[in-house]
Amino acid sequence: MGKELFDAYGAARDVFEEVDEALGQDLSRLIFEGPFEELTLTENAQPALMATSLAAVKALQFAGGIRLADHCAFVAGHSLGEYSALAAANGLSVAEAATLLKTRGRAMQEAAPSGSGAMVVLLGLGLDEVRVVAAEAANGAICTVANDNSPEQLVISGDHAAVERAAAIAGPRGAKCVALPVSAPFHCALMAPAAEVMKAALAGANIEEPDVPLVSNVSARAARDVDEIRGLLVEQVTAMVRWRESVRFMCDQGIDSIVEVGTGKVLSGLARRIDSELEATRLGTPSEVEAFLEAL
Repeated sequence: MGKELFDAYGAARDVFEEVDEALGQDLSRLIFEGPFEELTLTENAQPALMATSLAAVKALQFAGGIRLADHCAFVAGHSLGEYSALAAANGLSVAEAATLLKTRGRAMQEAAPSGSGAMVVLLGLGLDEVRVVAAEAANGAICTVANDNSPEQLVISGDHAAVERAAAIAGPRGAKCVALPVSAPFHCALMAPAAEVMKAALAGANIEEPDVPLVSNVSARAARDVDEIRGLLVEQVTAMVRWRESVRFMCDQGIDSIVEVGTGKVLSGLARRIDSELEATRLGTPSEVEAFLEAL
Protein backbone atom coordinates (compact mmCIF):
# COMPACT_ATOMS: atom_id res chain seq x y z
CA MET A 1 0.00 0.00 0.00
CA GLY A 2 1.08 3.58 -0.59
CA LYS A 3 3.60 2.71 -3.32
CA GLU A 4 1.72 4.64 -6.03
CA LEU A 5 1.76 7.75 -3.85
CA PHE A 6 5.48 7.26 -3.15
CA ASP A 7 6.24 6.99 -6.86
CA ALA A 8 4.05 9.93 -7.93
CA TYR A 9 4.73 12.63 -5.35
CA GLY A 10 7.93 13.87 -3.76
CA ALA A 11 5.90 15.07 -0.76
CA ALA A 12 4.59 11.54 -0.22
CA ARG A 13 8.12 10.13 -0.49
CA ASP A 14 9.23 12.58 2.18
CA VAL A 15 6.60 11.20 4.57
CA PHE A 16 7.72 7.58 4.20
CA GLU A 17 11.38 8.56 4.52
CA GLU A 18 10.68 10.66 7.62
CA VAL A 19 8.85 7.73 9.24
CA ASP A 20 11.73 5.35 8.44
CA GLU A 21 14.24 7.75 9.94
CA ALA A 22 12.16 8.42 13.06
CA LEU A 23 11.74 4.70 13.76
CA GLY A 24 15.21 3.59 12.67
CA GLN A 25 13.43 0.96 10.61
CA ASP A 26 12.82 0.34 6.91
CA LEU A 27 9.08 0.44 7.45
CA SER A 28 8.49 1.69 3.89
CA ARG A 29 9.81 -1.55 2.45
CA LEU A 30 7.48 -3.47 4.76
CA ILE A 31 4.53 -1.28 3.74
CA PHE A 32 5.19 -1.74 0.01
CA GLU A 33 6.39 -5.34 -0.07
CA GLY A 34 5.41 -7.13 3.15
CA PRO A 35 5.57 -9.82 4.37
CA PHE A 36 1.98 -9.36 5.45
CA GLU A 37 2.49 -11.21 8.75
CA GLU A 38 5.19 -8.75 9.80
CA LEU A 39 3.33 -5.68 8.56
CA THR A 40 0.20 -6.60 10.53
CA LEU A 41 2.04 -6.79 13.84
CA THR A 42 0.39 -4.02 15.84
CA GLU A 43 3.61 -2.07 16.40
CA ASN A 44 4.19 -1.98 12.61
CA ALA A 45 0.60 -1.66 11.40
CA GLN A 46 -0.16 1.48 13.41
CA PRO A 47 2.68 3.70 12.10
CA ALA A 48 2.30 2.11 8.63
CA LEU A 49 -1.34 3.14 8.32
CA MET A 50 -0.51 6.61 9.59
CA ALA A 51 2.33 6.97 7.06
CA THR A 52 0.07 6.01 4.17
CA SER A 53 -2.64 8.43 5.29
CA LEU A 54 -0.19 11.30 5.72
CA ALA A 55 1.41 10.57 2.35
CA ALA A 56 -1.97 11.12 0.72
CA VAL A 57 -2.55 14.30 2.73
CA LYS A 58 0.84 15.74 1.77
CA ALA A 59 0.29 14.78 -1.87
CA LEU A 60 -3.00 16.68 -1.82
CA GLN A 61 -1.45 19.69 -0.14
CA PHE A 62 1.60 20.01 -2.36
CA ALA A 63 0.06 18.93 -5.69
CA GLY A 64 -2.88 21.25 -5.30
CA GLY A 65 -1.63 23.89 -2.92
CA ILE A 66 -4.37 22.86 -0.50
CA ARG A 67 -4.48 24.03 3.11
CA LEU A 68 -6.73 21.83 5.22
CA ALA A 69 -7.75 24.83 7.32
CA ASP A 70 -9.23 26.46 4.20
CA HIS A 71 -11.40 23.48 3.30
CA CYS A 72 -12.03 21.41 6.44
CA ALA A 73 -14.15 22.16 9.47
CA PHE A 74 -12.89 19.12 11.43
CA VAL A 75 -10.44 16.24 11.31
CA ALA A 76 -11.23 12.85 12.83
CA GLY A 77 -9.75 9.37 12.88
CA HIS A 78 -10.77 5.96 14.17
CA SER A 79 -8.53 4.67 16.99
CA LEU A 80 -4.92 4.95 15.71
CA GLY A 81 -6.34 7.16 12.95
CA GLU A 82 -6.79 9.90 15.52
CA TYR A 83 -2.99 10.36 15.48
CA SER A 84 -3.08 10.57 11.67
CA ALA A 85 -5.85 13.16 11.86
CA LEU A 86 -3.93 15.22 14.39
CA ALA A 87 -0.79 15.09 12.24
CA ALA A 88 -2.80 16.06 9.13
CA ALA A 89 -3.91 19.19 11.01
CA ASN A 90 -0.30 19.96 12.06
CA GLY A 91 -0.91 19.04 15.70
CA LEU A 92 1.84 16.42 15.47
CA SER A 93 4.84 16.12 13.21
CA VAL A 94 5.06 13.01 11.04
CA ALA A 95 8.06 11.79 13.05
CA GLU A 96 6.33 12.38 16.39
CA ALA A 97 3.19 10.57 15.22
CA ALA A 98 5.24 7.61 13.99
CA THR A 99 7.18 7.33 17.26
CA LEU A 100 4.03 7.58 19.38
CA LEU A 101 2.21 4.96 17.31
CA LYS A 102 5.16 2.57 17.44
CA THR A 103 5.10 2.92 21.22
CA ARG A 104 1.31 2.60 21.33
CA GLY A 105 1.29 -0.51 19.17
CA ARG A 106 3.98 -2.25 21.20
CA ALA A 107 2.34 -1.29 24.50
CA MET A 108 -1.08 -2.54 23.39
CA GLN A 109 0.44 -5.79 22.18
CA GLU A 110 2.22 -6.34 25.50
CA ALA A 111 -0.72 -5.30 27.72
CA ALA A 112 -2.48 -8.68 27.50
CA PRO A 113 -0.88 -12.12 27.02
CA SER A 114 -1.39 -13.61 23.55
CA GLY A 115 -4.71 -15.43 23.32
CA SER A 116 -6.07 -14.06 26.60
CA GLY A 117 -8.39 -11.58 24.92
CA ALA A 118 -10.66 -11.35 21.91
CA MET A 119 -12.74 -8.94 19.84
CA VAL A 120 -15.97 -9.73 18.00
CA VAL A 121 -18.05 -7.63 15.62
CA LEU A 122 -21.79 -7.73 16.31
CA LEU A 123 -23.97 -6.80 13.33
CA GLY A 124 -27.68 -6.13 13.65
CA LEU A 125 -28.00 -4.94 17.24
CA GLY A 126 -27.95 -1.39 18.62
CA LEU A 127 -25.65 0.04 21.28
CA ASP A 128 -28.02 -0.43 24.20
CA GLU A 129 -28.68 -4.05 23.24
CA VAL A 130 -24.98 -4.83 22.90
CA ARG A 131 -24.23 -3.23 26.26
CA VAL A 132 -26.81 -5.54 27.86
CA VAL A 133 -25.25 -8.56 26.11
CA ALA A 134 -21.73 -7.59 27.22
CA ALA A 135 -22.84 -7.09 30.83
CA GLU A 136 -24.56 -10.49 30.88
CA ALA A 137 -21.50 -12.18 29.41
CA ALA A 138 -18.91 -10.53 31.66
CA ASN A 139 -19.65 -12.63 34.76
CA GLY A 140 -16.80 -11.05 36.70
CA ALA A 141 -14.50 -10.80 33.68
CA ILE A 142 -13.94 -7.98 31.18
CA CYS A 143 -16.40 -7.66 28.30
CA THR A 144 -17.33 -4.22 27.01
CA VAL A 145 -18.23 -2.33 23.85
CA ALA A 146 -14.98 -1.29 22.18
CA ASN A 147 -16.24 0.38 18.99
CA ASP A 148 -19.61 2.00 18.30
CA ASN A 149 -19.05 2.12 14.54
CA SER A 150 -22.54 2.62 13.10
CA PRO A 151 -26.16 2.08 14.16
CA GLU A 152 -25.89 -1.66 13.60
CA GLN A 153 -22.15 -2.39 13.74
CA LEU A 154 -20.54 -2.64 17.14
CA VAL A 155 -17.42 -4.38 18.41
CA ILE A 156 -16.98 -5.98 21.82
CA SER A 157 -13.62 -6.58 23.49
CA GLY A 158 -12.33 -8.28 26.62
CA ASP A 159 -11.36 -11.60 28.12
CA HIS A 160 -11.52 -14.37 25.55
CA ALA A 161 -14.09 -16.53 27.35
CA ALA A 162 -16.34 -13.57 28.17
CA VAL A 163 -16.34 -12.35 24.57
CA GLU A 164 -17.20 -15.86 23.38
CA ARG A 165 -20.11 -15.93 25.86
CA ALA A 166 -21.30 -12.57 24.52
CA ALA A 167 -21.31 -13.89 20.96
CA ALA A 168 -23.29 -16.94 22.08
CA ILE A 169 -25.83 -14.69 23.79
CA ALA A 170 -26.06 -12.19 20.91
CA GLY A 171 -26.60 -14.73 18.13
CA PRO A 172 -30.10 -15.87 19.22
CA ARG A 173 -31.04 -12.20 19.71
CA GLY A 174 -30.52 -11.49 16.02
CA ALA A 175 -26.85 -10.55 15.78
CA LYS A 176 -24.41 -11.78 13.20
CA CYS A 177 -21.11 -12.32 15.03
CA VAL A 178 -17.71 -12.08 13.34
CA ALA A 179 -14.50 -12.73 15.28
CA LEU A 180 -11.74 -10.23 14.51
CA PRO A 181 -8.22 -11.56 13.85
CA VAL A 182 -6.56 -9.19 16.33
CA SER A 183 -3.48 -9.70 18.45
CA ALA A 184 -4.95 -8.08 21.57
CA PRO A 185 -8.31 -6.94 23.01
CA PHE A 186 -8.20 -3.23 22.19
CA HIS A 187 -10.27 -0.43 23.75
CA CYS A 188 -11.17 -2.15 26.98
CA ALA A 189 -9.90 -2.20 30.56
CA LEU A 190 -7.34 -4.89 29.71
CA MET A 191 -5.39 -2.15 27.92
CA ALA A 192 -4.80 -0.21 31.18
CA PRO A 193 -1.04 -1.00 31.18
CA ALA A 194 -0.81 0.43 27.65
CA ALA A 195 -2.64 3.57 28.76
CA GLU A 196 0.02 4.11 31.43
CA VAL A 197 2.77 3.76 28.82
CA MET A 198 1.01 6.27 26.57
CA LYS A 199 0.46 8.69 29.44
CA ALA A 200 4.22 8.90 29.87
CA ALA A 201 4.91 9.01 26.12
CA LEU A 202 2.34 11.72 25.46
CA ALA A 203 3.52 13.80 28.43
CA GLY A 204 6.85 14.22 26.65
CA ALA A 205 5.44 14.59 23.14
CA ASN A 206 5.48 17.87 21.25
CA ILE A 207 1.81 18.46 20.47
CA GLU A 208 0.68 21.73 18.91
CA GLU A 209 -2.79 23.22 18.64
CA PRO A 210 -4.22 21.69 15.42
CA ASP A 211 -5.11 23.96 12.51
CA VAL A 212 -8.68 22.64 12.67
CA PRO A 213 -10.47 20.98 15.61
CA LEU A 214 -10.01 17.25 16.21
CA VAL A 215 -13.20 15.28 16.89
CA SER A 216 -12.22 12.93 19.71
CA ASN A 217 -13.02 9.22 19.81
CA VAL A 218 -13.56 9.51 23.56
CA SER A 219 -15.85 12.55 23.76
CA ALA A 220 -17.36 12.59 20.25
CA ARG A 221 -16.84 16.34 20.43
CA ALA A 222 -14.33 18.79 18.95
CA ALA A 223 -11.09 19.49 20.82
CA ARG A 224 -8.33 21.98 20.12
CA ASP A 225 -6.72 22.57 23.50
CA VAL A 226 -3.39 20.71 23.64
CA ASP A 227 -3.72 19.51 27.24
CA GLU A 228 -7.23 18.25 26.56
CA ILE A 229 -6.09 16.39 23.45
CA ARG A 230 -3.18 14.85 25.37
CA GLY A 231 -5.56 13.54 28.03
CA LEU A 232 -8.08 12.24 25.50
CA LEU A 233 -5.38 10.30 23.65
CA VAL A 234 -4.44 8.55 26.90
CA GLU A 235 -8.06 7.79 27.76
CA GLN A 236 -8.67 6.54 24.21
CA VAL A 237 -6.52 3.44 24.79
CA THR A 238 -9.11 1.87 27.12
CA ALA A 239 -12.25 3.79 26.10
CA MET A 240 -14.91 2.96 23.53
CA VAL A 241 -14.40 4.51 20.09
CA ARG A 242 -17.53 6.62 19.65
CA TRP A 243 -17.39 6.78 15.87
CA ARG A 244 -21.16 6.85 15.26
CA GLU A 245 -21.56 9.77 17.65
CA SER A 246 -18.51 11.53 16.19
CA VAL A 247 -19.95 11.46 12.67
CA ARG A 248 -23.34 12.48 14.01
CA PHE A 249 -21.72 15.42 15.84
CA MET A 250 -20.05 16.64 12.64
CA CYS A 251 -23.30 16.32 10.70
CA ASP A 252 -25.09 18.31 13.39
CA GLN A 253 -22.49 21.07 12.88
CA GLY A 254 -23.49 21.30 9.21
CA ILE A 255 -21.00 18.91 7.59
CA ASP A 256 -22.43 17.38 4.40
CA SER A 257 -19.29 15.83 2.88
CA ILE A 258 -16.32 13.89 4.20
CA VAL A 259 -13.01 12.83 2.67
CA GLU A 260 -11.40 9.58 3.80
CA VAL A 261 -7.65 9.80 3.32
CA GLY A 262 -5.39 6.76 3.20
CA THR A 263 -5.81 3.04 2.64
CA GLY A 264 -9.29 1.56 2.32
CA LYS A 265 -12.83 2.88 2.44
CA VAL A 266 -14.14 1.52 5.74
CA LEU A 267 -14.69 4.86 7.46
CA SER A 268 -16.53 6.49 4.57
CA GLY A 269 -18.73 3.39 4.35
CA LEU A 270 -19.54 3.59 8.05
CA ALA A 271 -20.24 7.31 7.76
CA ARG A 272 -22.75 6.71 4.98
CA ARG A 273 -24.53 4.15 7.18
CA ILE A 274 -24.71 6.77 9.93
CA ASP A 275 -26.05 9.44 7.57
CA SER A 276 -27.04 8.31 4.07
CA GLU A 277 -27.01 11.92 2.80
CA LEU A 278 -23.31 12.41 3.46
CA GLU A 279 -21.16 12.77 0.36
CA ALA A 280 -18.10 10.57 0.88
CA THR A 281 -14.87 10.75 -1.13
CA ARG A 282 -11.86 8.44 -0.85
CA LEU A 283 -8.29 9.63 -1.40
CA GLY A 284 -5.70 6.89 -1.45
CA THR A 285 -4.17 6.83 -4.93
CA PRO A 286 -2.70 9.45 -7.30
CA SER A 287 -5.71 9.17 -9.62
CA GLU A 288 -8.07 9.83 -6.70
CA VAL A 289 -5.97 12.80 -5.57
CA GLU A 290 -5.96 14.30 -9.07
CA ALA A 291 -9.71 13.76 -9.53
CA PHE A 292 -10.39 15.44 -6.21
CA LEU A 293 -8.22 18.44 -7.10
CA GLU A 294 -10.05 18.76 -10.42
CA ALA A 295 -13.39 18.73 -8.65
CA LEU A 296 -12.20 21.48 -6.28
